[in-house]
Amino acid sequence: MGFGNIKSKDGQKQLNDFLADRSYIEGYVPSQADVVVFEAMSGAPSADLCHALRWFNHMSSYKKPEMQSWPGVKQPLGNYGPKGGAPAAAGDDDDDDDDDDIDLFGSDDEAETAAAEKLKEERLAAYAAKKSKKPALIAKSMIILDVKPWDDETDMAEVEKSVRSIATDGLVWGTSKLVPLAYGIKKLQISCVVEDDKVGTDFLEESITAFEDYVQSVDVAAFNKI
Repeated sequence: MGFGNIKSKDGQKQLNDFLADRSYIEGYVPSQADVVVFEAMSGAPSADLCHALRWFNHMSSYKKPEMQSWPGVKQPLGNYGPKGGAPAAAGDDDDDDDDDDIDLFGSDDEAETAAAEKLKEERLAAYAAKKSKKPALIAKSMIILDVKPWDDETDMAEVEKSVRSIATDGLVWGTSKLVPLAYGIKKLQISCVVEDDKVGTDFLEESITAFEDYVQSVDVAAFNKI
């Protein structure tokens, strides 16, 4: 049932297929289901598993204490995935489940008594408290950049080191690789996850091209909301 060996290539392909039309393992906000699957992995999926890699990089952008505050209760890995039980109906998420657990007004008979009125007030207070504790969703994007050097003699290790030295709130660098262009020249292709309200492509391009001894130009190869 659910995901098998998530460390294996087959297990990660299953995860990739599962995330093809999903942002998270369950619902529309990160939850303990994402934590269980993320902690079961031994490292980032390969680049050909783009959906699993997008999700993995997104999870990597969070710190462990922050992840522990996410909603939900951890279950065994086998309870998650395409065979981990009946899927939630479209549009359902943790918010809906929480709302359904609370009977705001009770039965008609109870409403006629003072005890029922007190119970209703307590439930309304509990409902408001639960809503106030839910974390706000932060809009993020995964960006893949192509960084082109001046020639084949440019030290690409220094290029990557320079790019990764760019640090600001809301920016997390991800995986990278060298991609052949022509005449022995290779470009650096590097991914990052950014908080949309804090980091934009203009900032990234200007910061990288500032290393003018190494960098000729920067292009956005991919831009995906997560």
